Amino acid sequence: MKNFKLKDSNHLDESPWSDEEFENQLKKIGKERYHDNCRFHHLLHSGMLNKGQVQAWAINRYYYQINISIKDSALMSRIKDPDLRRKWIHRILDHDGRKDDEGGIERWYKLTDGLGINRDYVKSTDGILPATRFAVDAYVSFVKEKSLLEGVTSSLTELFAPKIHKERISGMLENYNFINDMTMAYFKKRVDQATDDADFVLGYALKNAITRSQQEQVCNALKFKTDVLWVMQDALYQAYVYGSVPPGAYMPEDFDDRYTDNK
Repeated sequence: MKNFKLKDSNHLDESPWSDEEFENQLKKIGKERYHDNCRFHHLLHSGMLNKGQVQAWAINRYYYQINISIKDSALMSRIKDPDLRRKWIHRILDHDGRKDDEGGIERWYKLTDGLGINRDYVKSTDGILPATRFAVDAYVSFVKEKSLLEGVTSSLTELFAPKIHKERISGMLENYNFINDMTMAYFKKRVDQATDDADFVLGYALKNAITRSQQEQVCNALKFKTDVLWVMQDALYQAYVYGSVPPGAYMPEDFDDRYTDNK
């Protein structure tokens, strides 16, 4: 008589998902956990925030922007395949700039300049929320410390980015008189860039996540990244809508006249 080894009831079927099943799992995570579901984003895009609250968002998001190239540089230092390095380096150049393109960070300054925020203050990052710093630093550490597969595929949030960029462009242009095409330059450029980046990372995931365990690692990397983005928006809501600004964080001049959900 053969001896049968019982599997854990939570892992009855550990066969890999098909490409379609795997992609559907990733899209399900985005639908449930991507930060376009955050209350703060709904307020931002619908014109419910005042200028000071939008300034706070731009200042905090800047810390994420400047760490993208640091994250990607750390990842590239671990990539042994020259072809993958060549394909990944464009992400750094997209943000830091090329001879014929000023880059994403410079375009972010157009946003903060247009909002009337001193550029030196923005660059100092002195006014960002502690939660923003902790979340972004955790993301950089994740990419440095986790497997290459997890580090690369944590960028799968780009699958959902074009939609939120388009909503942000149309919503903010329509609803704020202090927003114009120039201040939205970063997001307009990222619509196409994020689409291309997402296609590449999804292809990488489908090719390199062979086992169910690897596929689940990819899913967990995506969940982690959505947590990072969600925490940043939650912190903005807590500080600038609810009204609990931590010591040292940016304090808008019009803070007393801010939108709150209690009004």
